Amino acid sequence: MTAPTTRNVSEHEARQVAEAARERGWRKPSFAKELFLGRFRLDLIHPHPAPAAEDVRRGEAFLAALRTFCETQIDGARIEREGQIPDETVRGLKELGALGMKIDTKYGGLGLTQVYYNRALALVGSVSPATGALLSAHQSIGVPQPLKLFGTQEQKDTFLPRCARTDISAFLLTEPDVGSDPARLATGAVPDGDDYVLDGVKLWTTNGVVADLLVVMARVPASEGHKGGITAFVVEADAPGITVEHRNAFMGLRGLENGVTRFHRVRVPAAHRIGPEGAGLKIALTTLNTGRLSLPAMCVGSGKWCLKIAREWSAAREQWGRPIAEHEAVGGKISFIAATTFALEAVVELASQMADENRNDIRIEAALAKLYGSEMGCLMADELVQIRGGRGFETAASLAARGERAVPAEQMLRDMRINRIFEGSTEIMHLLIAREAVDAHLSVAGDLIDPRASLADKGRAAAKAGGFYARWLPTLVTGPGQLPRTYQEFGPLAGHLRYVERAARKLARATFYAMSRWQGRMETKQGFLGRIVDIGAELFAMSAACVRAEHLRATGDHGRAARQLADAFCRQSRIRVDELFGRLWTNTDDLDRKVVAGVLGGGYTWLEEGILDPSDDGPWIADATPGPSATDSVHRPIR
Repeated sequence: MTAPTTRNVSEHEARQVAEAARERGWRKPSFAKELFLGRFRLDLIHPHPAPAAEDVRRGEAFLAALRTFCETQIDGARIEREGQIPDETVRGLKELGALGMKIDTKYGGLGLTQVYYNRALALVGSVSPATGALLSAHQSIGVPQPLKLFGTQEQKDTFLPRCARTDISAFLLTEPDVGSDPARLATGAVPDGDDYVLDGVKLWTTNGVVADLLVVMARVPASEGHKGGITAFVVEADAPGITVEHRNAFMGLRGLENGVTRFHRVRVPAAHRIGPEGAGLKIALTTLNTGRLSLPAMCVGSGKWCLKIAREWSAAREQWGRPIAEHEAVGGKISFIAATTFALEAVVELASQMADENRNDIRIEAALAKLYGSEMGCLMADELVQIRGGRGFETAASLAARGERAVPAEQMLRDMRINRIFEGSTEIMHLLIAREAVDAHLSVAGDLIDPRASLADKGRAAAKAGGFYARWLPTLVTGPGQLPRTYQEFGPLAGHLRYVERAARKLARATFYAMSRWQGRMETKQGFLGRIVDIGAELFAMSAACVRAEHLRATGDHGRAARQLADAFCRQSRIRVDELFGRLWTNTDDLDRKVVAGVLGGGYTWLEEGILDPSDDGPWIADATPGPSATDSVHRPIR
């Protein structure tokens, strides 16, 4: 018995699968959730949480050792040139304990906090983004994190010591015809005695080429004694029947060990199943609640590097008798990089410390950090290329060959571009965050706007919604943001926090109006929902920047400069927020849909005339029919 090549599912079924995987309850407070409801809960993030002294001692000691290793053992130019992280570099990271940064010391790991784990990734990623991706994929979404959250004690005892020191892990969910729509997942796991038999093909398996252990998502068919559904398994990468058929190559992250992995009658012990059958997607999403923070952490590292290069280059390069930094056109870009790097670091540090304290539910904060970090990180890298001009477009190797400093600005832009796609594309993140942002509304009024709900269900929903909105709507009329002396302890930043409070209420009113206007069609208004989320991301970043600046001022650490950066960022952010608010109701969404219909209907093919397409005529999506592999495996574990 094998799984089908693809699964044809309806839009309703796909949404049901995604909804079932959500973590439904809100057992802890959430700053971002409250923000989308128009409630600015500054008390949830201020005073800025601080790490324990022992966590700081352990974290700083490791960062010092890691910095020395990065300076002496990681050759970013070589990795870019050869398209591979040298085995000796990976072995050195293992000896340093970098594979076990987040694994508890009782399993042989370093037991670092989320804060220091993210700082370590930012450091490594600044030298070699591909190496940072290897460490992140192993620990943030690979075997260690899901086992920490959902594994049995036996599984932890068996696998975590290996992951801490010797074994690299990978996470396998995506398939050639399955991306962000897991309802169509086709890889099967058929129960057979005390085992499951896996068949299928997985695409874009980061670390898959060198992995020793895999987390595999596969569909168990429902049968007697088996609930079935998408299920998570720990799988030995060298198990019979596993073939790494291809090592993928990309525009950036050229050292990334990412491949295509085929499973053919691979036997996996039932004892290696993580959680119950059908819990695979919930495990994956819960793992990503904090796992997503690793990506914006590396974006922080990129921003810091972009700022350093922009500062040094713009002071050295002269145009028309002055350093280019003194020309407003360039200076504005440098200010954007500096202010945005400060804000992005504030977001990551705040969310990470909140994750360590475990007092708040940070699922929305982590998602916003990933969304905002990936978008802003890419913009900062692009602005650096522009500041560098022709040298920004030239490779570091070419610069060095003709006698100039080898600055890999174009590589950074290429490496950063994937972050808008990795671990949930920007478009998917918009929808995911929007779903969480309107959760309170759907909880009380979901049946009221659901065309499939019965009249009785609609009646009960109407009564429930009436009570909720009677209490909630009046809170959106006035608030502390309208009082001129509110948040005075923040000094010159108080006005920005008042703006955030007012904007949060405005955002909540806009969301309520949109739900009233579109009701069940709200989920199709992806342009509107994306702007709602982008406004929330900006407000969260402004809040984090102000709180961090005040924290640095209170501790006497660059307080004045931090306030200036926070002020610059908030002023820049407010311009973006005001524009987004305007675009909520004044946009081209309806016209865009008509143009798209014309494009797909062939109405504009005349516009494509006059060019030649250099693409070949192969299939858009590779065949993923289950069965034995026809190629030799390129799997190469690093010992």
